[in-house]
Amino acid sequence: MNIHAYLIFDGQCAEAFRFYVEAIGGELQVMPFADHPECGEIAPEHRGRTLHACLNRDGQLLMGSDTMPGDPYEGIKGCHISLQAEDMVQAERLYRALGVGGSVQMELQRTFWAEGFAMLTDRFGVPWMINCSGDCQI
Repeated sequence: MNIHAYLIFDGQCAEAFRFYVEAIGGELQVMPFADHPECGEIAPEHRGRTLHACLNRDGQLLMGSDTMPGDPYEGIKGCHISLQAEDMVQAERLYRALGVGGSVQMELQRTFWAEGFAMLTDRFGVPWMINCSGDCQI
């Protein structure tokens, strides 16, 4: 069994996932509603929205889609996407990349459980935790 996160956006999914592939790495697939087999039922102005996006980094998947206009979207509440960095160089790179245009709730710093830990919200409103434990150097 695998557990993967699925993010919902309001018209920014493809842009967000292009940002994530730059920040995190991996392979990206994005399918717009225009590629849906029943696309004729979707208003032309909504066909560019994302039906499904998948970022695959070494078998770890981050997926998402856009809502359709009229569907309520209130952002992500009560959840963070957590990244376990291999070392502090990677933790620092992730922290800086994901923080561009976003807001930091906790700077990357040593904690009692980790060599480095940070919390931030990216420019798309997605909350992230970056953790580096073990032999990481800060």
